[in-house]
Amino acid sequence: MSTTPRKIFVSCALPYANGSIHLGHMVGYTQTDMWVRFQRLRGNECYYVCATDAHGTPVMLRARSEGITPEALVEKMHGEQGQDFADFQVGFDNFGTTHSKENRELATGIYEALRDNGHIERRTITQAYDETEGMFLPDRFVRGTCPRCGAEDQSGDNCENCSATYDPLDLIDPVSVVTGTTPVARETEHLFFKLPQFEQTLREWMGSGTIDTAVANKLAEWFEDGLQDWNISRDAPYFGFEIPDAPGKFFYVWLDAPIGYLASFKQLADRTEGLDFDEFWKADSDTEAYHFIGKDIVYFHCLFWPAVLKGAGMRMPTSVCTHGFLTFNKTKMSKSRGTLIGARTYLDHLKPEYLRYYYFAKLGPGIDNFDFSPDDFVARVNAD
Repeated sequence: MSTTPRKIFVSCALPYANGSIHLGHMVGYTQTDMWVRFQRLRGNECYYVCATDAHGTPVMLRARSEGITPEALVEKMHGEQGQDFADFQVGFDNFGTTHSKENRELATGIYEALRDNGHIERRTITQAYDETEGMFLPDRFVRGTCPRCGAEDQSGDNCENCSATYDPLDLIDPVSVVTGTTPVARETEHLFFKLPQFEQTLREWMGSGTIDTAVANKLAEWFEDGLQDWNISRDAPYFGFEIPDAPGKFFYVWLDAPIGYLASFKQLADRTEGLDFDEFWKADSDTEAYHFIGKDIVYFHCLFWPAVLKGAGMRMPTSVCTHGFLTFNKTKMSKSRGTLIGARTYLDHLKPEYLRYYYFAKLGPGIDNFDFSPDDFVARVNAD
């Protein structure tokens, strides 16, 4: 048995700059932190990075409502989130933001590699447009009834009830979240990543034990329906990185957000002697790369992201580790019901070790949701 220490890159899903950290978020960060500590106790070289997810229309609109720039909002939320993580004893080696020069450079380089390798296509499409606001609407800024299962109040990209993916204009009775009006269809040119070119690569990657069996079974449904080209651009106004060869178009947040894992690691490597960024991300790397995520973003991390890396001539993840959602007394956590507990609210009253241990005791290897019961929490902490 080899005693050579493994070299391991680890990331956790990026917290969005549009809101504060709550106890549901903390499931993934504490789970990953425990796994990283375990690897280090075994003598492995393990690097844990994360970043504030800075881009997109929600950040732009919230900044406008607060009368500040998107950059100022990101800086404020990054500081708040970083303090919450530190006080919960989550030990990131680097906690950056996706609005960084490193991320701009990496996103541009990966896009150009995809383009030059024949994986990008320009196409004129019809999109939802809010005539009152004067802007094309991101998928999640259109809500309506799912065209597949009939669930009401679903976002314009996928259904939380049946996991179907669709175009926002496919929704029944679509409504703009920005103004409450009915969006109209309008033509615009966009750039698409040719995901179907990677079907066989993704099937082989998924079949090699890289993801949980339940996740693989769920992804198999998308293969059965046929993989679709992925729109990686957005129209102005949009807070993000402008695409170098497409004036007025910006990288969709879900393109540059996972690249933010690499950018955060690049920041760490640039200031750490002996840490080589390319050693971890070249196509034939013998290092390991693990992403820890919630099951709601499996589609992006297990289809789009590995394919983007492959298409750009980089290594694919060793594994994507997926966890379920945290419920509160067996119901979905809800701000309106008073069951969405902020990380800072918890920290103002209780020690972080209590919750870290409770999550450790409750979490399993699969993607099942697990419940936070105040009575069970008190009993478990006091008894153990």
